[in-house]
Amino acid sequence: MTKQVVLVVMDGVGKSTTGLGDAVAKANTPTLDKLLAACPHTYIKAHGTAVGLPSDDDMGNSEVGHNALGCGQVYSQGAKLVEEAIESGDIFNSSAWRELKDNCVANNGAMHFIGLLSDGNVHSNINHLIALIKGAKKDGVKKAFVHVLLDGRDVPATSALQYVDILEKAMAALNDGDFKARIASGGGRMKITMDRYFANWDMVKQGFYTHVYGEGRQFATATDAIETFRKETPGIIDQDLPAFVIAEDGKPVGAMRDGDSVILFNFRGDRAIEISMAFDNADFTAFDRGNMPKVLYAGMLQYDGDMRLPKRFLVEPPKIRYTLSEFLVNKGVNEYAVSETQKYGHVTYFWNGNRSEKFSDALETFEEIPSDKVSFDERPWMKSAEVTDKVIEAVESGKYGFIRCNYPNGDMVGHTGNFDATVIGVEAVDLGLSRLLPVIEKNGAKLVVTADHGNADEMLEKNKKGVVSVRTAHSLNPVPFIIFNADAEIADGEFGLSNVAATVAKLMGFEPDEHWDAPIIK
Repeated sequence: MTKQVVLVVMDGVGKSTTGLGDAVAKANTPTLDKLLAACPHTYIKAHGTAVGLPSDDDMGNSEVGHNALGCGQVYSQGAKLVEEAIESGDIFNSSAWRELKDNCVANNGAMHFIGLLSDGNVHSNINHLIALIKGAKKDGVKKAFVHVLLDGRDVPATSALQYVDILEKAMAALNDGDFKARIASGGGRMKITMDRYFANWDMVKQGFYTHVYGEGRQFATATDAIETFRKETPGIIDQDLPAFVIAEDGKPVGAMRDGDSVILFNFRGDRAIEISMAFDNADFTAFDRGNMPKVLYAGMLQYDGDMRLPKRFLVEPPKIRYTLSEFLVNKGVNEYAVSETQKYGHVTYFWNGNRSEKFSDALETFEEIPSDKVSFDERPWMKSAEVTDKVIEAVESGKYGFIRCNYPNGDMVGHTGNFDATVIGVEAVDLGLSRLLPVIEKNGAKLVVTADHGNADEMLEKNKKGVVSVRTAHSLNPVPFIIFNADAEIADGEFGLSNVAATVAKLMGFEPDEHWDAPIIK
């Protein structure tokens, strides 16, 4: 090792190709501008096939992005794994599927599907859900209920009715005298069920009681619920819609009962952990689950291999090996990772190849700064100052050879759709960088600045009719890759996030692992 390397992930900060809703360009970013003007830099791919997703129409996300950053290779990820399993039929031959469908058939039970209803391909895909419902009917299940979590984040902000309509038509084509599928409950993804990193168990509890017991405001259909909420709260977007229950004669149509089976059809892990714990863990204590019915539960994937959560899953997750963290541990390098709660798991769990445990307790230090429990556009600076404090402290300690951090602002504030707040969030990240640069120089360290995907760079979108609307999803734009305070030259070629690990190793004076993609520098 020659010098200490610090890697900064500006989450959700890409380079716009259209200028439409570009909060990054609008923001006052003198430090980022200085780095781009004076330092070796390029722009790298952070979506689609570059991060293991099926096609370049698929937006990247923080999970697959940090996987690629941390392991230096491209693995088939979430959506692609599930598609391959559905196409081959392996998903319906898995032990978990057979056990769950046999449970339904033996007990005349229903199969329940919980998950995000969209085709964003970030957490889920509606086509996977429809394939599972078809598989349930084919395998003799008589009743299927869907508990829909409304997106408006990885897809247009008010597109829920489009996906409800697709699902309703697909189920109507399957329903007959022997089989009945229908929507049973739902709500916005940021209101119920899909919390992450144990930030808000009340979200999970509300979703659990909505889906399991059918407790909540009742409607005749999901369309009625969505249209009513929109009339009551003008301007509300799908991710923020309250919970609802579909009922007939005052009774929920799809409350869970003994002998039922439950599948979480999301493939991404971070927002699947807590609801999976609520269903799967016998010693669960985060909230009172009430008189919980005896159901069998499975996830689309196993969301945490170390915790073996859930115990049953339909598709094997990627087996990620040869990570940068393990490489550096084997070299005896001390590592430090820090972010606030919203992205803490990304610089630890996802960075280390979907691994909860450290490769070395002695050589790896993880630090979490608790996130504010408010809408991120209310405090768009988030914890950028505190993250910066910790990175500066780590650099000046001289203890760590490799330091990594994540500033969540561009992504988390960008997801709210609030353009002005996102501008402030990007400026807060730039302020953090301005504080880091003199510390990097003083200590003779090297700094790498990049991002995991775009978001803040494209906050508006234009449809085929030319109508412009708010965009809350990630962009397909490339992200910056900048090297500061190092004698480095950018290599020729096109690069993606998976090229970063080898670059970091080379900056530290190591020969990159043979399994990694090539470094970005000569």
